[in-house]
This record gives sequence, C-alpha cells and structure tokens, in this order.
Amino acid sequence: MTSAYLLDPAAAGRFSADKATKSDLVRGERLFLGLNCFEPGQSQPVHAHRGADKFYLILSGKARMIVGAERFEAGPGQLVWAPADVPHGVESALERTVMMIGMAPPP
Repeated sequence: MTSAYLLDPAAAGRFSADKATKSDLVRGERLFLGLNCFEPGQSQPVHAHRGADKFYLILSGKARMIVGAERFEAGPGQLVWAPADVPHGVESALERTVMMIGMAPPP
C-alpha cells in the first residue's frame, strides 16, 4: 500500500563519506521531521534552537550525544530530548547511525 501518510524513515537514509547528511521527511506548519545520517566519527556541532523543542530518535547505530552539560551514548530505540534553547549536538557517531529528528515549531 502506498500512502502520503505512511513513511519508512530508515529507508530514506543517505550517507556520505565526507560529512553527515540531512534530509527532510515531513515539513508542516507546526512540525518538522528529518533524518540525520552519520558515518563513524562524523559529528554535528553543538547548537540551540530558539523557541523550538527538538528530539533525536536513534533508528540504528550508536552516537555520543551532548545536551546541555550532559554527554552520553544513545543507541537504537532511544530518544534524546533537547528542550528549546538548550545547546545540543552529536559529539561523534560511534557506528553508522540513522537518527530521525523532530522539531516543533519547524525551523
């Protein structure tokens, strides 16, 4: 069955040996869902979103994450929460990693 409302995020993953990749899954007026893909050793600089909450749902792989003053490893099925205005990022992918990200409101 094909539907505009049924998505397979893991199948949309794209990788690059040069740098982490990003792709949009859904971009609505009130919610954004994207996909971030990392090869081992790739990272995402620490940053914050003014007035926008964000989550990372690890679909596969493992990465060392930063949220606020905390650093920790996250793996498949785990959700990393970054409230609005709190610095966050991916310190380093430890394995080939696919993360679904969500933000509300959209960037």
